[in-house]
Amino acid sequence: MSRYRKAGLEDRLRERSLVVREESLLNSVPERLSPFDEALQQLSQSLPIDRTFLSERALESLPGADLIRPVDQVLEHLGERLAAVVAELGAALRDTTDRVDEIRTAWMARKDEIEVAYQSILRDLKQSAVDGQAFIQLRADIERLRPLRERQSILTRTRSEHIARRQALLAEWEELQAKDGLRLSSAARNVSARLEDRVRVEVRIANDRSPFFKFLREHIGGQLKDTVDKLANVSDLSLREFAAKCREGAAALQKAYGLTPTQARRIAEADEASLMQMEELALQPTVVVSLNVSSTDKADWQKLENLSKGQKATAVLLLLLLESDAPLVIDQPEDDLDNRFITESIVPRMREEKRNRQFVFSTHNANIPVLGDAEMILGMTASGEAAQGQGRVPVQHMGSIDAPKVRKVVEELLEGGRDAFERRRRRYGF
Repeated sequence: MSRYRKAGLEDRLRERSLVVREESLLNSVPERLSPFDEALQQLSQSLPIDRTFLSERALESLPGADLIRPVDQVLEHLGERLAAVVAELGAALRDTTDRVDEIRTAWMARKDEIEVAYQSILRDLKQSAVDGQAFIQLRADIERLRPLRERQSILTRTRSEHIARRQALLAEWEELQAKDGLRLSSAARNVSARLEDRVRVEVRIANDRSPFFKFLREHIGGQLKDTVDKLANVSDLSLREFAAKCREGAAALQKAYGLTPTQARRIAEADEASLMQMEELALQPTVVVSLNVSSTDKADWQKLENLSKGQKATAVLLLLLLESDAPLVIDQPEDDLDNRFITESIVPRMREEKRNRQFVFSTHNANIPVLGDAEMILGMTASGEAAQGQGRVPVQHMGSIDAPKVRKVVEELLEGGRDAFERRRRRYGF
């Protein structure tokens, strides 16, 4: 444009150049009207208002039907008013379009007059080897950019508002997750208190970081072992804050999390879409269950994953036997638990809770039905093998321990018979 001005082209083609700007202004009108056309279409599609949820069939048998029924008339009236608004808005838009078209027609007549003079100037310019048409095309390109500059400013402001809103939502989401974690922590403390020095339960909020580490491997790559180890030991890790440090740059990541320069740089180079995806990862809480395996007054807490099968069963059963209204079915607990634990821990807890919930045990251990004062004992006899085998419970083998035949079944099947019971008693010196 500077070069054309030096050639004096802008002065000679000034009027034609201004016509380009005028045409750009007129061409912007449909764009300004477009949001109102879209709003009109959306409003039209929403009418008439769906009132079937207030039909007589929907209201029948409701005690407050007479009070609710007038809502149907209110919505009907609203629909009529909105229909009138739609009609008026449609008419206003059509009238506006017609009037703009009239203005454009009058303007086009003026443009045609200027075009005649413009073509004459172009012919003169050809003799001086100056491309006047290219100048007009350049002017048209510039005029098309003018509204884009304004649009860019609006979009930049809108984008900033959306980013701020998104950050607020992420912060709110984190807060809600923290509240859920605190509720879990409170429940865990309650469980630990009720089980006193036997089982301890701890909740660590947002501690399952495997989705985050998987994301780093898939989107960042490279040697991540040191990075994962360092981030795994960060307490109260916030992915929103981590992404914010990424946006600040590698130096911020190094300072905040102690990452190596290479890894910090690779992570900081992640694109915005990846960072937004990172912020939306859900880190679930983890639960650590520990059992006191000490037989002395000095506690020895061991995590569940480090316990033997029997110790794991002990910890889990103590948790399952806590107060609840859900039925509990346990298959042969004596396979993994010693008799002393069954007698001292399971049976007393079961006797306390059996008024509030149902316990169903399949067992060969007499302590459970006898000391647990079972309401119903079913003495099952089996025949056959594997898939062809059958189980049978005779009617006379159903009942409480007070029933002689049921007591006989318990004595034979669970105690090994009277003689075996007496021999054990004599051996023990009872």
